[in-house]
Amino acid sequence: MAIAAWKRLEKSAGYQQKKLFLKRLIGKEPRLKPDLRLHVVKDGGWRFHPDVLDADSVVYSLGIGEDVDFDLALIRRCGVHVHAFDPTPSSVDWLAARRMPPDFHFHPWAVTARDGVLKLYPRVKKDGSKCTVMYTLLADKGSQDDAIVVPAFCLASIQAELGHGRIDLLKMDIEGAEYEVLDNLLESAVKPVQLLVEFHHRFPGIGPGKTVEMIARLRGAGYRIFAISETGREISFIRTGNAEHPHGEH
Repeated sequence: MAIAAWKRLEKSAGYQQKKLFLKRLIGKEPRLKPDLRLHVVKDGGWRFHPDVLDADSVVYSLGIGEDVDFDLALIRRCGVHVHAFDPTPSSVDWLAARRMPPDFHFHPWAVTARDGVLKLYPRVKKDGSKCTVMYTLLADKGSQDDAIVVPAFCLASIQAELGHGRIDLLKMDIEGAEYEVLDNLLESAVKPVQLLVEFHHRFPGIGPGKTVEMIARLRGAGYRIFAISETGREISFIRTGNAEHPHGEH
């Protein structure tokens, strides 16, 4: 009973905000704040600006694991087509056992900076067991022998393959690979209207400085922060010129 109550407290917005404040004080999390005040909707664990989304919009959702709440929320609220990407076997099997709406399109591919194949390693949990859902580019201690090799494509190649002239919203939860994908995005013609990114600077070998540097580069390319989660890791950007004026957060 006490453990359950503590877990609920840990997940509460107030607790997460206090935790983020302390982590920023000691330099474990970047000190960030929104650049714009927009109409923001929080659904499926992410914050997005719905006013520039409609039935003609194209959404790419990178990394779904076993959670499509956000994807279904976007389809329900905005009528968009969601293209979801996740090469991990557990995600492929999990989705195969479920009936999804016709506007949800799944592709068992990794998204990276260049076309080819990618070697991914299972995350090792605190208890030493290996995760079957989350895989990363860097091997944890004890996961070197459990790598999977998956097909990988850059965003430009995926757009060409699927016949999309634009991406209206790009969501990334790809376990540390976001820096490489964003590098490629900034060097290419691919410029989604909205970017929703979970940054994994807490992973060994990355650090908050890498996230700060990437955000500076995104701002230099015309992106502005319009929402930040309670943990400080999920950050929502919009390209300047696509934003509409503020209505507050729902």
